[in-house]
Amino acid sequence: MGAPASGRALVRIWQANIGKRILARVPMSHGAPEEDGDFELDGVTFPAAEVQLEFLDPGAEADADGGGGLLPTGRLTDRLQIPGVGAVEVTLLNSGIPMIFVEAQTLGLKGTELQGDVNSDPALLARAEAIRAEGAVAMGLAQTAKAASRERPHSPKIAFVAAPASYVASDGRAVRGEDIHLLARTFSMGPLHHAMTGTGAVALATAAAIPGTLVHRVARPSGDGSIRFGHPSGTLSIGAEARQRDGKWEITRVVVSRSARRLMEGWVRVPARPAYQP
Repeated sequence: MGAPASGRALVRIWQANIGKRILARVPMSHGAPEEDGDFELDGVTFPAAEVQLEFLDPGAEADADGGGGLLPTGRLTDRLQIPGVGAVEVTLLNSGIPMIFVEAQTLGLKGTELQGDVNSDPALLARAEAIRAEGAVAMGLAQTAKAASRERPHSPKIAFVAAPASYVASDGRAVRGEDIHLLARTFSMGPLHHAMTGTGAVALATAAAIPGTLVHRVARPSGDGSIRFGHPSGTLSIGAEARQRDGKWEITRVVVSRSARRLMEGWVRVPARPAYQP
């Protein structure tokens, strides 16, 4: 079946690196994908077309020895011993991306901080990296913390969360605590991210849907599995469906909207004849 002339076209995406499926619903107009729109995604400069993404069964699979999986240690929370920091309570999760969650107060923060508040503090960044590196070891992603910092700076990510509170976003807009379910900030490759990564949002929604995680502990209940969280650039809404089977948690799907627009167009000049012929 071809794409509809109008409405939304269903695009099936296969994430080859982690073996997962995503369903994308792309807006169509006159038989072609819409390239413009009025959907605004906080943290993205211009409005664009809204693409709805549905991550199917985004949690990682357990390995043959029973390790790994959605909760790689099999626990909802863990206490990590961090050299120079002490014992730190975390939630370790594999959904969308390997993720380490800590409460904001663990880092001496409130959860309402912006990039400038965090990235100007080298000692704070060092503490966050130390927790991230030890978390990578606990998740089975690195042999040592030193190896995690040297060889895996991209993954796992680390994020801090807090109960909802009012703050002013990076563009000067007010975010009201009563309009969100929790606060979340994530580090990416060292510094604090200006908003929230898409896969990080999947992990956040997953953790919020599972009772007993740090994220679920601080979040204001929504009642339907959806959450709206505050990040440095504004807010984002996302929903997750969780269930328990044989005593283990599963995430059947996570739904979020992203924006898409044409970024550039131009010409690539190709010579009529190759310059070199073997």
